[in-house]
Parts: sequence; C-alpha cells; structure tokens
Amino acid sequence: MSDTHTASRREDLRLITGRGRYASDWNLPGQLHAAFLRSDRAHAEIVSVNAAPALERPGVVAVFTGADAIAAGYTRFPLMANFTNRKGASLLKPERPVLAHGKVRFVGEAVALVVAESALAAHDALDAIEIEYRELSASVHVDDALASSASQLHVDVPGNLSLEWEAGDDAAVAKAFEQAAHVTRIKIGTTRVVASPMEPRSYVVSYDAAAASYDVYTSAQGISLLREQIATLTGVPAEKLRLHLRDVGGSFGQRSGVYPEHAALMIATKKLGRPVKWVSTRSEGFLSDAHGRAIQMSGELALDHDGRFLAARYEFTCDMGAYLTPGGPSGHLRNVAKCMTGVYRTPALYGAWKVVFTNAAPISAYRGAGRPDIAYVVERLVDKAASELKIDRAELRRRNFIPLDAFPYKSPTGGVYELSDFAGCLDKALPAADWAGFERRREAARKAGKLRGIGLAVVIEGTGAGQYPQDQVALEFDAQGKLSIYTTTLSGGQGHETTFAAVVAQTLGVAPEAVTLRESVLGKEIIGNNTGGSRALVATGSVCKLAAQKLIERARPLAAEALELEPSQLEYGEGAFRSRDCEKVIGLLDLAQKHISKNPHPLNLIAEGAFGSTFPNGCHIAEVEIDPDTGVTEIVSYVAVDDCGNVINHSIVEGQVHGGVTQGAGQVFGEHAVYDRDSGQLLTGSFSDYYMPRAGLIREIHLSEHPVPSKLNVLGAKGVGESGCTASLPTLANATMDALRPLGIQDLDMPFTPSKVWHAIQAAKVK
Repeated sequence: MSDTHTASRREDLRLITGRGRYASDWNLPGQLHAAFLRSDRAHAEIVSVNAAPALERPGVVAVFTGADAIAAGYTRFPLMANFTNRKGASLLKPERPVLAHGKVRFVGEAVALVVAESALAAHDALDAIEIEYRELSASVHVDDALASSASQLHVDVPGNLSLEWEAGDDAAVAKAFEQAAHVTRIKIGTTRVVASPMEPRSYVVSYDAAAASYDVYTSAQGISLLREQIATLTGVPAEKLRLHLRDVGGSFGQRSGVYPEHAALMIATKKLGRPVKWVSTRSEGFLSDAHGRAIQMSGELALDHDGRFLAARYEFTCDMGAYLTPGGPSGHLRNVAKCMTGVYRTPALYGAWKVVFTNAAPISAYRGAGRPDIAYVVERLVDKAASELKIDRAELRRRNFIPLDAFPYKSPTGGVYELSDFAGCLDKALPAADWAGFERRREAARKAGKLRGIGLAVVIEGTGAGQYPQDQVALEFDAQGKLSIYTTTLSGGQGHETTFAAVVAQTLGVAPEAVTLRESVLGKEIIGNNTGGSRALVATGSVCKLAAQKLIERARPLAAEALELEPSQLEYGEGAFRSRDCEKVIGLLDLAQKHISKNPHPLNLIAEGAFGSTFPNGCHIAEVEIDPDTGVTEIVSYVAVDDCGNVINHSIVEGQVHGGVTQGAGQVFGEHAVYDRDSGQLLTGSFSDYYMPRAGLIREIHLSEHPVPSKLNVLGAKGVGESGCTASLPTLANATMDALRPLGIQDLDMPFTPSKVWHAIQAAKVK
C-alpha cells in the first residue's frame, strides 16, 4: 500500500484551535458536582466517618462513604487476564470498594464523595468530614512488603504476595549455567512513574430511572472494553450503560480500565436523580491515577568461550500497589515473558515473578506495558557482558541474533516471533550513528572536560493482541451520501482520523476527504479492541481495508444494474466501476448517492477480522555527554531504525517514535514517583517535585525504517506506538553507563539524575 507521507493530520486543525471536545467539556442540565475526600494515610483502619458537618455546608446535597459502596456491591474489579502458576494457584485478587471501607491502603485512596451544587462547594466541604483513623505501618517498597514483619494489606493475601509465577525451563537453565565459560549478572529496575496525560480524568454520569440505565461521559481508549469492565464491577448489564466518548488528551494505557470514580458517581446519580460531574485536579492525578512500571529485576546471562548465549535467568518483583487494576498484571507477566529472550537465540530461558501488594497507588498499563521493562534488563545485561568480555557491543549482539532462517521463532518462554531482520536494523543504524567514529568524539569531549558515551539497544516487542477475538468495522453512508467509518477504538493522539480514512480511501480509490472516521460511537453494535498495545492500525486498520474491499463487492451488483451490464462485465478502479470497453462508468460515491433514499442504505456493512500478535523491532543508538562538575547529562545524538512493517503515514510514525523516545528519556533521566519509606507519603506529588521531559531534552532524532512486512494482517503492519519508549530506556541507559564506565562505575540504575550521577562520579574519584 502506498503511504501518505505528505498528508497532514486531519484532526490537527480541530484540536489545536480549541475545537476538540474532552470529557470535562460535557455539561448536562441540572448537573451536580462531585469532589472526593482522599486518604492522607498510607495504611490505617477507618474507625469512624462523620459526614454530618459537611452536609451543613452551603450547597452540599449529599455525602457518600464506603458503606454506600458496600451496599451497592461495588467492590470487585475485573482483570483483563488471570494467571495460574504451576502449582495451580491463581492471582489473589482482594476486593476493592470504590470508596474505602474499613481500611485505607494508600495515600490518595477515595474515602468519601461529596456532591454539591457547584464544584467549589463540593471541594470546600471536604475539610468538614471528620474521620478517625487507627494508624498501621506502611510498606511502600516491595522488599518491605515481603518482609516477615510487614503489616498485611489484605487479610486474604498472606505475606502481601498475590502470586508467584514462572516461565521457561529452570532445570535446563541450571545445566547451561554449569557449562558456561562466563556469567554476567545485573540487578536493576524500572522506576514507578506517573502517566501525567495532558487531560486530567473527568466523568459525568446520569441515571435514567425509567430505563434503569446510565449515561457515562468519560475518556477512554475504546468503548467496548470499558463498558464491559464497568458492567463487571457494578453488575449493571452492559446494554444499560451508554458510554459517550470523544477526544482524549493522552492516555498511555492509563485510560484502558475502569476506575473507582466511575462507579462512585453511579451510586450518587442513582440516589440523587441528577447528573453528577467530577473533574480531577492535577494533584489528585498524582495520588490516584494508576501509576506505571515499578519492576525490580535481576538477570543472569551464561555465555560460552566464543561469547554465544547459552542461557538466561531472570527474577521480577512486580509492585502492584495496593490493589490489582484490570490491566496491571498482564503487562508485568505476559508481556515480559513473551519477549524475555529479546532478539537473541538463547537456548535455555527461565523467569520467576513475584506479584506484590504495597501501600502505594495501584499500577496499570503504561506505554509499552512490560515491554520496555524486559528490553531494559535484557539490553543492559548484554551490554555489561560485552564490557566484561571486552567484545564490541554491536559484535556480541550480531553473534547472537536470531537468524533469518529461524523464523517463525518460538522462544523458550512461549513467544512466537514473526520474520524480523535484526542484523539489517543494526547494519543500517551503525553508519547512521557513525559508530566507528565515536572514539574521536569521545576524545574531543574529554579535552573539553566532558564524559561522552555511546549506547545501543536492539529490541523487539510483542504487540497487537487484544481482549476480543475479532475486531469489527462498520461502513455507512449518511443521508447526504457521505461515507463514514465506525470503529470501537479511540485515538489518544495517534492520528486515527488520518490513517484509517487513508486506508479506506486508498482501497476504494477515492479522495481521503470523502471518508470520515467516527470512533467509539454510542449505539453502533460492533465489537472490537481498545486502542493500546500498538494494535489499532494492525487490527482495526486491517479491518478497514477488508471493509473497503467488501464494499466494492457489495456495490458491484448495484453498479451493474445502473449500467445495464452483468456484474462479471465490470472492472473496478480509481473509485469507479467500468465496462471492459470503458464506455460505461459510474463512480462508487455517485452510486451511493443514487440510493440515499433507502433506509438502511444498501451499501452499509460490517466487516471483521482476527489478527494475532505482531513483533515490531529495531535498533536505536544514542550519544550522551556528562558534565562531571554538575552530573548533568545531555543527549547529543539519537538514531532510530525501526521495523514497524508497512507504513501508512510516515509523519505519524515519526511522531509516535519521537514521543516514545522522549517519554523513555524522561524516565531514564528523572521520572520517579517516590514515596517516603516510613510514612508512605508521596514525595513527588506535583510537577515541582516530579521530573517531566521538556522541549529540548532530545533536540533531534534521526529516523529511518527497515520494514519487514508482517504476514499476519492485510496491511503488513506491525505497529509503532510503543517502539520509541521500549528502545530508548536501554539505549540511553547504556550510553550513560558507557560514559561512566571509564571511571570504574559498573553499576548504576535509572533515573540518572544529576545528583545521582554526580555522587557516583565523586565516589569513583575517591576509589
């Protein structure tokens, strides 16, 4: 398929001129406003809650507490996937009342809901609620939570351990390590991060007593999954939940699941008979939005005398926070296990996981959802092995790549990789980054008093899998004969309005302006997966192509009738049906116009398709310079070569990679949600304390593609939404370590803040 490299994003003018419609823009007649009282304790028993003083405040209509959540039965959150270990034990999933009852388990947990005539009145009344707590010791770090002396977060989760899980062959790995000529070990982790999308969470919920149905105005990554999750949590049938979704100001996985606030507002609107609106503050977001990452990892790599990989063994301790979110465990277990071998043919592989509860905000999917974490530990480990063995880092990787003739490649832990050319990506990236000329640049930096390092990572990620067995797309003509695409996905900035319309328009041979995308529209009875996991184009985009092909064939008999020919006598191309002698012609859109009086339109259709996981991959190389006097690290060069399969729109691919790389750089050099280990208080609760990547962090990224089209979908696409984030974590960390290693610094972990780097340099000087 040809690409639309020069096409601008169709949605941009609307969005940048303030004509978008976000969840907080919804307002309903007679609506009330909500504010949540949140726990200021990390772990405590709730002795009593006295809401009477708040009810006396001007404008306050009602106050709801944990007792209301228990009465409604809103305590059991869904899981996107369950996991069972080899002993038959499943994830221990404690109940989570949507308003805390009996106990609070993290700072920021919703304890009470105030509903008032105005948002200000609701917020003002929060301080009037009287709560008596009985303090309990808090464990905000996984090591503390697993200690024998730790307080138990949940009575039905002994030792705060939700699950011990494993993948691979422990015995085969142990045997390989016994035969190894060299073993490299590393212990690192990915920091807990706050997603911080531009748009804070906001919901408006109303109740129709006559129909016993709810209207929920919210932001999400798609309509089907969120409706199903709300139904599971509340017991309200899915057909009684009317979700209204429009623009989304960023999601990064954070908007993939149901939140307590959804259901709490449902309690309030049903009781009060009026719509209820809540808009989160940014400080609430830091405390109560699902966080991401937070995996402690150790890895061991066994190599033979020639530097070939014999086996690898990993341990993962996964911080889930105080409760399991719908998507939290999936990223930390399934996504990590699927790509645990990285891009290397490693004969024996084993991983062991501990899923742990702590007194911190719950963890959910965050851009990449486990894929950046496993790429980080694998590529850091390979880099360290190259250093110990004094083998060029690119050469060690090349020796161990999965070769082209090994595909499809089934890894020892279950991932089945489609055809990929890792060596080709590396070969393209090395000259683009002038790998061979680096030592000259290092010496020039040394003379200028700087430490310069270069780092690379070759990564792969399994993407595109979804919760639904198939994805559906509807094509419909309206009363004016205009063609609309209906999908269940919802863009959070990925440019769907441009790419999906382009796929349909190119397949039909019509102008893109003739096609309009409508995502997650209420009342369209189609099913399909969320946006997320780099699956939107792979799955929904592929069904768009299938739908367009189906439309051509559905239109053929009508075109034959209009031209007074047999359908077999017609050819289709460039948006029109023609007789073989080209004497008779009718355009597809003209044909649709002829039938606009019919209801439903005879060309309306639904198409569907089922698609497996794809495996985007690539090689990234970065250079950094460190000022040893301040510890400040500057990214001076970044090269990315990605295989995301066939590209529909190069500009959007570049934007996705730029955003992902910058997001990864933010985590590598500063992003870290830090809790006080004694009190459990969040110390990084605002942008004054929490580092965010800013303009100029990466001044320029040199991008190129090395596409190996996927054979798993009709577009040949592999996805690109998470590639930049997955690759940049190990790439930038490896570059930083390369700059520090000449000083004798062998082990340092993210975030590489100026303070941490400076102290490491000073300690190295003392040694």
